[in-house]
Amino acid sequence: MRKKGLLETMMNGPVARTSHSQVVGELGRAIVAGEFPVGATLPGDADLEARFGVSRTVLREAMKTLAAKGLVVPRARIGTRVTAKTQWNLFDSDILTWHFAVGVDEQFLVHLSEIRLGFEPQAAALAARHASEADINQMMLLAVAMGDPAHTPETLALADLRFHLSVIDAARNPFMRTVGSLIEAALAGIFKLSSPAADHIKIGDVAASHMRIVEEIRRRDEDGARRAMETVIRVGRSRLTDTLAQKRP
Repeated sequence: MRKKGLLETMMNGPVARTSHSQVVGELGRAIVAGEFPVGATLPGDADLEARFGVSRTVLREAMKTLAAKGLVVPRARIGTRVTAKTQWNLFDSDILTWHFAVGVDEQFLVHLSEIRLGFEPQAAALAARHASEADINQMMLLAVAMGDPAHTPETLALADLRFHLSVIDAARNPFMRTVGSLIEAALAGIFKLSSPAADHIKIGDVAASHMRIVEEIRRRDEDGARRAMETVIRVGRSRLTDTLAQKRP
């Protein structure tokens, strides 16, 4: 079964899951939400088997999955303990999904934009160096498609994601592609809290700013591509923080 991305999960809800993924998902969300706080020991096997109605084998495999994500660590004669948040793999798409499921704050979303600023402008610069003409034409088609006035918040977010991942791919750096879940998480936050899709003028501005990135890549201007990508990320962050400020009491 194909694993849904974060945006799809937010839009359509999770797909039907196996017993293993159900246990991982429910315990993961509970840990992220603080039901089991950092340093706490999870209930014993018998209690968790009763809670989820699964076998011990399924439960232990689920614990291995959570441990691989950095959320828990087994301790002999003590039990399975929730680790410090600094140990969690925030690049993991499941952990990002659980954060959005239980609610994220402005600081979380700002942190996402900061890490994007750390690598996406460089990806744009690398794309200016390495992208083929076919890559550039595809990026321009994706940027133009973002200006469709018929976009809903959901379809605009997906179009945005496709564009940014195309830039990452054109960078020709395999390490860049592995952090695509962070881009998806950031765009999911914008989709959920401050999508420009309701304003056709803003949609036009969004498309134009993304087309500017492609134009700099086409000119093979690495510094220009870097600056254009930085502008897009900073504008998105400003729109998000302004929206959150308006919602505060």
